Amino acid sequence: MSSAAHLDITPRGLATITLDRPEIHNAFDDQLIAHLIDLLTQARDDTRTCLLLLASTGKSFSAGADLAWMRRMADASREDNLRDARKLALLMETLNSFPTPTLAKVQGAVMGGGVGLVSCCDIVVASDAAFFALSEVKLGLAPAAISPYVIAKMGVSQARRYFVSAERFPAARAAAMGLVHELVSPDELDARTAQLIDTLLANGPQAMRAAKQLVQVANPLQVTPELSEYTAGVIADLRASAEGREGLRAFLDKDAPAWTRQQPTSGAA
Repeated sequence: MSSAAHLDITPRGLATITLDRPEIHNAFDDQLIAHLIDLLTQARDDTRTCLLLLASTGKSFSAGADLAWMRRMADASREDNLRDARKLALLMETLNSFPTPTLAKVQGAVMGGGVGLVSCCDIVVASDAAFFALSEVKLGLAPAAISPYVIAKMGVSQARRYFVSAERFPAARAAAMGLVHELVSPDELDARTAQLIDTLLANGPQAMRAAKQLVQVANPLQVTPELSEYTAGVIADLRASAEGREGLRAFLDKDAPAWTRQQPTSGAA
């Protein structure tokens, strides 16, 4: 699993975690989640780290959950699903609370849990060709574990729309909502990321840590243990539900889920 993501720390203090599963669009499963938590912990505990860059290889930043993993968890017990969901919540909180500034470099598709990763980063620079989706409800699921971080980033009003609609939205829309801070053309993404790295590493490392902590302490949308446990329960219940199983089956079979065939075709009464 070590090849699925890797950590590099330079003498300048730049710690880079790179998602490296381009063949499946950097989708993640339980093993990659555990590995990312370990890499974040290593980077956090390394005294050289002044800045964390989250990047990925290939055409997509992250397509969210690996469908093979989702299929496996649909057949698992509620307790196994709960344990699994808690791990995803821990990944998000570990990234969100990372003590140094965090920068995400985003290209291509950003789906489901990938949106959660982006939401947990302090600064997000993206290709203007990228696109985003909180697509969980299409599978009979919900963006539960990532919800506190996505809501904090894009706001309650936008979350109310995109959590329930599962619409894809372009990078320009993501920037308008505050999910992305800066857009560049695809061929400018590397150069602009390098410029931001230089800007951040020119600042006082301890001052940046203190400044980041100020924002976290003052944030009214705090992630409490009770909230994390609630979101884990939501996803655990939905994954093993009849609707969740049907949504996954339909997606894998490229079929319409049963609930769409049960709806009337006429307009509102």
